[in-house]
Amino acid sequence: MCPTILREKEYRFFFFSREETGPQIHIYCGDGEAKIWLDPQIELATNYRLSKLQLREIAAIIEAHYDELKAAWNEYFGT
Repeated sequence: MCPTILREKEYRFFFFSREETGPQIHIYCGDGEAKIWLDPQIELATNYRLSKLQLREIAAIIEAHYDELKAAWNEYFGT
């Protein structure tokens, strides 16, 4: 199960329900995908085929919706 938390522009922000511990968000679009840690800071974990421009755009979206993304993580995983 991969609950979608946010859709903005061409990006889908979601997390895997059976993933390692620690708040993170996965991002998918037609060009590729990435995984970004939310704690202890916003940090790129993996990137598959996304450009630096796309990663900057994704980082800006995450910063704008950080509280919403963290709240969704905490609610879903009960932390």
